[in-house]
Amino acid sequence: MYKLVAIDLDGTLLNSYGEVSEENRKAIKMAIEKNVNLVLASGRPIMSVKNLATELGTSNYIICGNGAITYDTQKEEVIYDKFLEKNKVLQVIKICEENSIYYNVYTEDTILTKSLNYNTLFYNQENANKSDDRKTNISIVQDIYKYVEENEKNYLKITICDNDKIVFNSIIRKLRNIKNVDVLDVAHMSRKMIKDGTEDVEINYYYTEITNMNVDKWWAIEDLSKRLGIKREEIIAIGDNINDKQMVENAGLGIMMGNSAPYIKEVANVIVSNNDDDGVAEALNKYIN
Repeated sequence: MYKLVAIDLDGTLLNSYGEVSEENRKAIKMAIEKNVNLVLASGRPIMSVKNLATELGTSNYIICGNGAITYDTQKEEVIYDKFLEKNKVLQVIKICEENSIYYNVYTEDTILTKSLNYNTLFYNQENANKSDDRKTNISIVQDIYKYVEENEKNYLKITICDNDKIVFNSIIRKLRNIKNVDVLDVAHMSRKMIKDGTEDVEINYYYTEITNMNVDKWWAIEDLSKRLGIKREEIIAIGDNINDKQMVENAGLGIMMGNSAPYIKEVANVIVSNNDDDGVAEALNKYIN
């Protein structure tokens, strides 16, 4: 019997428009009624994940920043953290600025960006359909280096995006020279949809994420499972991307979405339908009983 289900958001629980389908909602409600600890595990900051967890009525815990923190939503406190050091954040920003490449910095509650593009453009569009207390906080800051230098914040990760693969790969090589950080190795483009009036517009871009060393959703899940007295074989992990790889590999049952890249699907025990065809509902309805 499975007692904990960790579910990624973007590309997994959320469809291409950033929405949770009715079928997925029903399946989540069913799992909760059977006393399963349903944990949202995302790269997003706390408030963005917490708001969705509250809306769906999931368990007391969320994992944010790709495993940089586990947050207790009932006590409203961080119970596990592996933040990026400030000097590492500044090193990454310096490389991005010198190479004129797009980036954003994630604090516990806000995404810092110089302009709305790529991932922040998608989040901003997603915010249009939410009340103020449910939105992902995006702060436009013209001089992010100065902001980080002058403000004491906890930094989860840095996301770097570009639509030119040659430019992007050259930045990756430079970032790998920074010691004691992890550079997420993403080999495929991210594809998201936004509405422009009545038109659907696809956003495509290469991206990577910089975190502290040994930050991963699985380490956060493992820590939480020990706190809850749950065994590895009692855990399901559902994801779609390279930042879900370890949790899908290590969980008792690892599930990848149909929209995952082929090289990521290889680590899964099970492949379900894609995120636009209720793959999460398919998994929950089959394995939670």
